[in-house]
Parts: sequence; C-alpha cells; structure tokens
Amino acid sequence: MSRMNIHLQQVGHRKMIDLLFFTLCVLVAGCSLTPSEYLAKDPARPTRALVDNVPFFAQDELQCGPASLAMALNWSGIAVTPPELSPEVYTPALEGSLQNSLIGSTRGHGRVPYPVSDVTTLMAEISAGHPVIVLVNLGFSWYPRWHYAVVIGYDLNEEVMILHSGLTARETISFWTFNNIWKRSDYWGLLILPPDRLPKVALESKWLSAVAGLETAEQWQAASIGYVTAIKRWDKNVIAWMGLGNSNYNLGNLDASAEAFFQATRLQPENGIAYNNLADVLAKQGKLDKAFTFAQRAVELGGPLRDTFRQTLAEIRTLQLEKTK
Repeated sequence: MSRMNIHLQQVGHRKMIDLLFFTLCVLVAGCSLTPSEYLAKDPARPTRALVDNVPFFAQDELQCGPASLAMALNWSGIAVTPPELSPEVYTPALEGSLQNSLIGSTRGHGRVPYPVSDVTTLMAEISAGHPVIVLVNLGFSWYPRWHYAVVIGYDLNEEVMILHSGLTARETISFWTFNNIWKRSDYWGLLILPPDRLPKVALESKWLSAVAGLETAEQWQAASIGYVTAIKRWDKNVIAWMGLGNSNYNLGNLDASAEAFFQATRLQPENGIAYNNLADVLAKQGKLDKAFTFAQRAVELGGPLRDTFRQTLAEIRTLQLEKTK
C-alpha cells in the first residue's frame, strides 16, 4: 500500500470520527437542532396553539405583502382583500412590499401595528390568539428571497411552526428551519391589533409608540381607543393621558379632552404642556377665567416652549377683553 493510500485512509478515518462526534452532539442535544428558546418550558405556554379564525388568501405573484396584511387585518375585523391593499403597500419598482408600507397601511385602517422581534414573544402572542406577520428570507444573505407569511400556530411536540404562506394554508415547517429563515430579517414581526386589545406581552412604551402612529395617520377615533386601552393598564402614564386629550380634541370631544389634560396636570404638575393644552381647550369651551389661570401656570413653569405658552396666555387675555366690551 502506498503512502498516499495510507494518507487517504487516515483522512477518511478522521472524517468518520468527526461525523460520529457531530451525531453524538445531536443525540446529547435531544436529537434536535432547535434553538433552546423554542422549547423552553413555560407553564403559561400551551404545548400546542392554533389561531383558527385567520382567513387564508393565496398570494398572487410578488404579492405576499398584501396577502399577509389582508389575512391579519381580516382577523382584526377589517374586511379587505389583497388586491385592495396592493396599491397601499406594493412597490412595483422593488417588486415587493416594504415593512414601513405595511405599518402605514395598518394605521390607515385604524389598527395598531405592534412589533414582535423574538421567539418567546411570538409564541406568547400565538398562544393568546394573535396571528403574527413575519418577514423571512427564503434564499441566502447574498441572494435574498424576501417573503411575508402569517404565523398562526406552533406545536412543541412536533417542533413545528404553522403558517399561512404563499399558496399554502397551515403550512408546517420545523422550528430549526423557521428560526434560520426568520433570523435573516433580524426577527422582524408585526401584530395587527384592534386598538382596544393589548398584546399578550404588552410593553408600555411600545404600545404608546404604536398608538401615537395612529395620530400621525389622523385616525383619531382609533388613537383615542388605543390610549384608553393603555390607561386601563397604566393609569399613571402621562403620555397616554396627553395623547387621549389630543385625540379627543381632534374629534371635537372637548369635555373629554379637557378631562384628559387635567389628569395629566395632576400626574405631572411640573408639565407646562399639559397646563397649556388644558387652557386652550377651556378657552374654546368659553371657560376663559379657568383657561387664563391654567395658561398663567404654564408660563410660570416655563421651559423650551415658554414662548408658545405666552402666546396662549395672550390669546386668552384678548378673548377676555373682547367679552367685556
């Protein structure tokens, strides 16, 4: 036997040992390559969960964005089809839909777009009956094939996620595969919620930021409901009270607006903005003496918006003088 043949045999032997070592590692890991967070024991997490009432829309070519958003919006109570959503979210030049477009369309339909960015939260929301839109890469980092799908369930025993995806309803893929394709988007996920329904894993700042986006879209009624929902959970949050005051003001509900701004002054007596806004609402209600008192307080507190506070005070004083003529 030549030295070269001996060398080849030795190399082959080392490869067999390496393969055996890899196999043993898999066995020690419980015959699974699934990341541990997918299988983490949590008494609050059922072994299997499935959101039944999510309609399925098979996507047309390059239309996974409109299809996924339509599924989530319909689940939330908004009757809409993928073709109706396509002009709102699909960009022909990109041959796809940007995440910000899905978020903007969600707001335009009076729903709260709430981010989901980790496996634990994803499974908690699914077990609470909330479907989640995810962005995955079905290709490679150097040749991506971006795709939106809707996660509607999971099964810990089978180690699979269940999705409405592409042309397939209730498609099952392994935890390992799902994790690999989802992490390529930095775990981008989105809940589409009615404004009166908090996520299962509701973070105060995230919810308020999501509801504030409804104000940007001038969805005042939805924003008002979203802030009331926040206040039911976090009743001492000044931002929620201020947002509620602003939303009701734009709805023309001046009594409710004044009450919200008044609550903000009680919770944060050093907040000149709350006093200024309350004064403005009271002035529009014709309650000029009360308005003047609160406007004065805003000026006394000062801060970077002192000039604005002074302008409000001057306008109220002018109205008082006109009333006495």
